[in-house]
Amino acid sequence: MDFKLELVTVPVADVDLAKSYYMQQAGFALDVDFHGEGDFRVVQLTPPGSACSIVLMRNDQAAGSLQGLHLVVSDIEQARAELAGRGAQLGEIWHMESGQQAAGLDPARGDYESFCELTDPDGNGWLLQEVGHQRSAS
Repeated sequence: MDFKLELVTVPVADVDLAKSYYMQQAGFALDVDFHGEGDFRVVQLTPPGSACSIVLMRNDQAAGSLQGLHLVVSDIEQARAELAGRGAQLGEIWHMESGQQAAGLDPARGDYESFCELTDPDGNGWLLQEVGHQRSAS
């Protein structure tokens, strides 16, 4: 039996602002923009190449309270440059060294070793994580 994670709720204060950010700055594709009764609205978007989507909603969770979702990329430098070129707010690339966060790429470019923080307009926090760089560089 497969258990596939296919949708994660991202709590936002302004659905239109978040939709614009995720489409324009983060490059996600719009799947659904459903308007229900009253102010009920569901906006579903999918990151490029992902089997898992996000849904932007105003709900009981505080806007900006989602932290630590990972966007896995094969080249973190290229992904960071692409996002920065679209105006996304990003931290610097870092890696873990002797149990401490250290500036820059993992020297060996090992899987799961290099990271970069990405924050949406509500303060929801994401991490870019490099996986597969050695395979993609070959």
